[in-house]
Amino acid sequence: MTAAFATANDDAPAPGSAAGTEWLDIRVGELRQLFNAMDPAPFRERDIDPNAETYIVDWARETQSRRPLGLVVHLARDPVTPDAQAMLHASFGEYFRQRAIATRARLRRLLREGRISLAIGLAFLAAAIVAGEFLAGLIGKESWGWVVKESFVIGGWVALWRPLEIFLYDWWPILAEARLFDRLGKIEVRLVGADQASAGAHSA
Repeated sequence: MTAAFATANDDAPAPGSAAGTEWLDIRVGELRQLFNAMDPAPFRERDIDPNAETYIVDWARETQSRRPLGLVVHLARDPVTPDAQAMLHASFGEYFRQRAIATRARLRRLLREGRISLAIGLAFLAAAIVAGEFLAGLIGKESWGWVVKESFVIGGWVALWRPLEIFLYDWWPILAEARLFDRLGKIEVRLVGADQASAGAHSA
């Protein structure tokens, strides 16, 4: 079964919600559609369905970074119970908190790789400079000696390309992703059943 994902709605905050919460509406037939059916873990501990996760994460990226997030799940068939509400809130919070932890671990691995690559690159650059100077001294013709020396120096700087890429560009998108998962780990989740939605429509 496929879940139907609605558009974001931050104009109708749920009672007791933090001021300025940005809300996303998701409409599904059954609660289990929000979870990965291939995950063998108990229902409460399952991963979120990949399509649902992508939709929620993409929406969260477009929201203002300082505003709290809220999710309203409209169920077409399953009953809304306090246990289901608590389970969904805990499951979503724990899932995204674990994603934040995993993302920060990936960032630490990347920075460790950057430090190792930097040490290797600097050592190679130093060796290239020494080798270039030595070979240039062996070559009698000055112009050819200069070409050899500069070639070694350029090769040494090329060895620093990977650590520079890591420390200048690669790390900050991962940190931003971890912070996004931190926000999603605190997401407020509300369940709305078909009977509640109908009652609200009639009262309006």
